[in-house]
Amino acid sequence: MNVSGIEIEVVKKDIKNMHLNVMPPSGKVRISAPYGTSDDAINLFAVKKVSWIKKQVEKFKSQERQTEREYITGESHYLWGRRYKMEVRYSNKGNNIEIKGNKMILTVREKSTQQQRENYVNEWYRSELKSKLPALVDKWEQIIGVKASSVGVKNMRTRWGTCNPETKRILVNLQLAKKPVKCLEYIVIHELVHLREKNHTKAFIEQMDSYMPDWRVVKDELNSFIMDRYLEE
Repeated sequence: MNVSGIEIEVVKKDIKNMHLNVMPPSGKVRISAPYGTSDDAINLFAVKKVSWIKKQVEKFKSQERQTEREYITGESHYLWGRRYKMEVRYSNKGNNIEIKGNKMILTVREKSTQQQRENYVNEWYRSELKSKLPALVDKWEQIIGVKASSVGVKNMRTRWGTCNPETKRILVNLQLAKKPVKCLEYIVIHELVHLREKNHTKAFIEQMDSYMPDWRVVKDELNSFIMDRYLEE
């Protein structure tokens, strides 16, 4: 649906009321509507919210973005919210990443391309994320009283996390390895609560308040971080 030049994704669900979301990090706009809601009713709902939507979209669009990565010495890279200066070294024995002090030492073959370095660094981030996920997921599954069928990692453009309440499958964004661990924990809690409450209902908010009282602060912190430019897998 296009309203005043704004592309809006419309999703119909088993809910009672319409919900509007402008999602980080790109400002994608989505309206969730009950089954049977007419296009005219959805359009009218969107028109009434146009001013607010434009302000939110502009906020995300104006958010600072990292310049395209070259994976060269001197670049800044992040791990768990801390910034490191990359130092590139060359070896024919294989690729490696090592954290020493404030340095992220990337060892690669001398003739490696930018894309090959990026692929390796992303896989390293994936392994870092997967090293922290099991303990966090297990902790909060027990507290919340739910069980995910699987928890995976994916490079996503518009979401920090997503879940399918039917299959109980959860995905978290690869970029979370660059943010403070508290942000990853917030996303884990958020998606696990969705296994009990599909939508952002009053009950959902109450559970989030119970499990992580400062979740709104963490959410704002997460959305304030500089985002990388990357392609969705």
